[in-house]
Amino acid sequence: MSDTTVQETKTGEFNASIDEACARAPVGLLAELTHRCPLQCPYCSNPVDLERVNTELSTEDWKSVMRQAGELGILQIHLSGGEPTARRDLEEIVEEAAKAGLYTNLITAGVLLKRERLEKLRDLGLDHVQLSIQDVKPENADRIAAYKGGAAKKHEVAKWVKELDMPLTINAPLHRQNIDSLPDIIDYAVKVGAGRLEVAHIQYYAWALKNRASLMPTREAFMKTAEIVNAAKERLKGILVIDFVVPDYYAKYPKPCMGGWGRGIINVTPSGKVLPCHAAESLPHLQFDNVRDRPLADIWLNGQAFQMYRGTDWMKEPCKSCPRKEIDFGGCRCQAMALTGDAANTDPACSLSPMHEEWAKVAHAESHTETPEFIYRRMGSAASAE
Repeated sequence: MSDTTVQETKTGEFNASIDEACARAPVGLLAELTHRCPLQCPYCSNPVDLERVNTELSTEDWKSVMRQAGELGILQIHLSGGEPTARRDLEEIVEEAAKAGLYTNLITAGVLLKRERLEKLRDLGLDHVQLSIQDVKPENADRIAAYKGGAAKKHEVAKWVKELDMPLTINAPLHRQNIDSLPDIIDYAVKVGAGRLEVAHIQYYAWALKNRASLMPTREAFMKTAEIVNAAKERLKGILVIDFVVPDYYAKYPKPCMGGWGRGIINVTPSGKVLPCHAAESLPHLQFDNVRDRPLADIWLNGQAFQMYRGTDWMKEPCKSCPRKEIDFGGCRCQAMALTGDAANTDPACSLSPMHEEWAKVAHAESHTETPEFIYRRMGSAASAE
């Protein structure tokens, strides 16, 4: 690796070497190749203002991102969206990532895939497939995604992944309208030969925040899922690894945002904006650099958005004096902004937040109300629902 300092860019002078950037490199990069998606999941983590196809990075732009990621010392590329297979140049992007020495993970709904294309992607260097499911009950799965026949297609894709001898993760977002299916979801992951299952309770920002009353489970229902997962982890040791993500609204302490803001993960949007987390655009005071204008290493080390909440110097009380401040880093900045009006405040998920009691009351109230209709993820639907 060269110790050459990155040259001055349109946005300012880079004040550190590539070697320094590599020493503090993120482990993973989430590449949101597109916001196009045939599914309309009401809990999608994409921003409510979806980026249009005419703003997307070109093939050569994405190939440059892959090369820069490899040079920076990033280990893993998570190819996501939207639906990444909507990009006709996905093969070229995967091939470039493999050449750069990156471990590639395709995060997909699967419904646009064909077996021949999956095989070609594998041959070009795709290492892993992460397949999302909405439910194992086809009718409910198709209703949640607003996509007819999706559940059957996903099952077909899961079989192809195993036939092609590729590692498979099943990603199962959990919420009020599929929570009773958890035992069957676990059984399904074993049946299709997945090595890992992510049981992820919905995190309430972006589209999920708009649909919170439709998605929020009761505390009792959540506690039951924890019992089911713990028992399954014990029963399926050596067969299936289960990751369990709890809902912030029922936690005592918040999760560390992205493992700590600007510490382990970097996100590139379809149009090339570089974010510390995929929801960071909800913070209006941040400035987001673009890979078209500034080197990735420069943005990672010196970008205003990355510096703003990196470390602990920015913290206010009670975070500032909390012994957990380098464990959870004050929680989610985007959630703090959405619910308290100040991104530097303690995440209301934390029991030490002055907003925590009010937050818990909201969860209780919404989880016990009559379930409203979904606001589906589609261009313009968020604005029309205001």
